[in-house]
Amino acid sequence: MTMNPAEHEAPPTFDSLRLSKEVRQAVDDLGYVHPTPVQRAVFEPASRGRDLVVQARTGTGKTAAFGLPIVDALVKKDASAVQALILCPTRELALQVTRELDALSKHVDVSIVAVYGGAPMPRQVAQLEAGAQVVVGTPGRVLDHLRRGTLDPTSIRIFILDESDEMLSMGFLPQITDILSFLPDGRQTLLFSATLPPDIQRMAETRLKNPEFITLSGDHVGALEIDHFVYMSFGDKAGELLKIIETEDPESAIVFCNTRDETKRVAAVLQQQGFAADWLNADLPQNDREKVMAATRNSELRFLVATDVAARGIDISHLTHVINHDFPESAENYVHRTGRTGRAGRTGTAISLITPSDIGNLYYLRLTYKLKPIERQLPTDRELQTRAQTDLVQMFADLFAARRIHPDDRALARRLMSHELGEEIVANLLRDHLGARPEAVEEATAARRARAPEPVRQAPARRARTPEAPEPTRRAREDRPREDRPREDRPREDRPREDRPRGAERPRRTRQRRDSFDDDLPSYEVSSMEPEAPVEGGDVAEVYVNVGKRDGISPEDFHELLAELGPDAASTVNVRHRHSFVRVPRELLDKAIDALNGATLGGKQAMAEEARPRS
Repeated sequence: MTMNPAEHEAPPTFDSLRLSKEVRQAVDDLGYVHPTPVQRAVFEPASRGRDLVVQARTGTGKTAAFGLPIVDALVKKDASAVQALILCPTRELALQVTRELDALSKHVDVSIVAVYGGAPMPRQVAQLEAGAQVVVGTPGRVLDHLRRGTLDPTSIRIFILDESDEMLSMGFLPQITDILSFLPDGRQTLLFSATLPPDIQRMAETRLKNPEFITLSGDHVGALEIDHFVYMSFGDKAGELLKIIETEDPESAIVFCNTRDETKRVAAVLQQQGFAADWLNADLPQNDREKVMAATRNSELRFLVATDVAARGIDISHLTHVINHDFPESAENYVHRTGRTGRAGRTGTAISLITPSDIGNLYYLRLTYKLKPIERQLPTDRELQTRAQTDLVQMFADLFAARRIHPDDRALARRLMSHELGEEIVANLLRDHLGARPEAVEEATAARRARAPEPVRQAPARRARTPEAPEPTRRAREDRPREDRPREDRPREDRPREDRPRGAERPRRTRQRRDSFDDDLPSYEVSSMEPEAPVEGGDVAEVYVNVGKRDGISPEDFHELLAELGPDAASTVNVRHRHSFVRVPRELLDKAIDALNGATLGGKQAMAEEARPRS
């Protein structure tokens, strides 16, 4: 079979854009190596002053596509007047664009100011008067400044509409028209859009000078690259959404609702079930909006519940799922929503709950964009039971993964698994163990729900992050043969001795299993030198206490309370998510219960009693 040599050609680097030394240094500092197609296509004609209409899907590097020409060539560094005006549909996108332009102009003297509603006007006026050269803003606040005379448009040489189709669909056309009336006729205009509806075409014909059209893949192309599923709703959408989330178990998702009230209600339902979720709509004050977005970008939120208006222009690159709690009213909105996942070579999934009234919109989506979501049935009770069992298995895996296994125990386990009654024996051992922990299923489920998304990995300097070579997922890394994994991904016993944490061969006073995303998982901390070892004499009792990790409790808290009973009063402390177990000598049981009962632990009055004995 003959191979096409072009398929193996290395993608061009930023040398192909002929950037100035200072801007190229900023690009290198950001870790960018290969410009995206839209950046390569836009840089040269934009730097020459051409009017452009650019269609490219969400998340393809459009901000840097217009940002690089601005900071490199179009803005005169020695002029303190406003020379570039960039309009964005939302406050979040305006702030995001400002941050990226600041990073690109790190080594050049360009002053960039963001102006948007919800922020104090006097502070923005002061920033504009201080010599702003690039203004990034939302239409309403930019128009306010123009009308007040606090933004002088006479020196503006380049005007950019980012997410043009979004702004027109949000009803900003009258404000954009008013803003254009303030701008000089000889300006350069760039329109960036994920789709090219008729309104954009008309604007290009009437407002731009002989524009060059650059058409790359739109959001509908991105939507074709991810999986689409629909579930028929029977009325209880909140309950149905929970069932879908339980079985699908998305790492991170944005949940779309069609109304503001619905975002608050859905977010409250998710929070009540222990999920890290929050809502975003136009009712939220600006300071709170910024906090929610910061938590989402920092992987502190697993679910962001939002309306179309609030989420427009938001770039959250690490989403694994988009969930339509309410099906969108237009096919364009659907592809905009689902274009937020499956970026940079990652897999993505779009899930929609549909009612009979949504069938027409679903049919129109299929006709317009050739998308054919697969219909699924709502999860059954059996599937939910399977999820609960999977949670228990994961709980055991997290508990025992870091514990060293004695060779005799491993040999016995293998013999047990090969015995004809091995399954029955294991089942009875589990019943004996879980019988003393009736909350095990609840705790395992709570641990899964409470986990946060994996932190977004930043590309290291001078390293390519292309769709052809995406960052391997955690599961993909773990599926590799042990000898092929990076050292930090190998199990402790398989790492070279010099790479093991100091003291890994010795028993430690505190052992705690941690993963990159499970700070809120139940924590099993054993505070004796040898886990599960009985105290001298072997006559041990176990005390149940109704406080746990969620109350901020550690084993040391119990040691301090029981210190008066003797140094070995608490031989082993097992801190769980909602409660704890303390093993004490049988003769000290009553005294230990008296000491713990009524004590204040984590701001909560503790209740203690003897735990049910193990079989």
